[in-house]
Amino acid sequence: MTLSRSEREQLIAQYAAGPARLKTALAKVPKDAMMWRPAPREWSAHEIVCHCADSETNAYARIRYLLAEKDPVLQGYDQDQWARSFDYHSHPLEPALAVVEAVRANTLALIGRLPETAWTREGRHTESGRYTAEDWLKIYADHLEGHARQIEKNVELWQAARRR
Repeated sequence: MTLSRSEREQLIAQYAAGPARLKTALAKVPKDAMMWRPAPREWSAHEIVCHCADSETNAYARIRYLLAEKDPVLQGYDQDQWARSFDYHSHPLEPALAVVEAVRANTLALIGRLPETAWTREGRHTESGRYTAEDWLKIYADHLEGHARQIEKNVELWQAARRR
């Protein structure tokens, strides 16, 4: 289903607010909780931010392939494998956060000036099939918000674990 101009503008505004929302959630994480995982296969706040940097760089490429290439194929990736392979806990947090902000700002400048026809551009995602520019917007408008909530939940769980 095609988004209305108003719906798209709301999603673009949510997309624009993502880095600030992530930073606000991160600012509430006590230092001792930054590397804490709520469960063995779940991510710490630090790992979440590193994932967001990798995800943003993938999103940056995906929207550009959708808009510029003929019949683009967008490569999926195993985010958990990336976290393990790149040892997110050993990666510095500040550069990862800077990537999120810079890549988002650069992509926001692009999507904010797209003509209506660009939003119907489509390609194929290796994991989910048909994939349009609007699909991309729906996913990434909420991506950082979702991870900000995940960070906040981690803090709640960390605090509860300390009370036990």
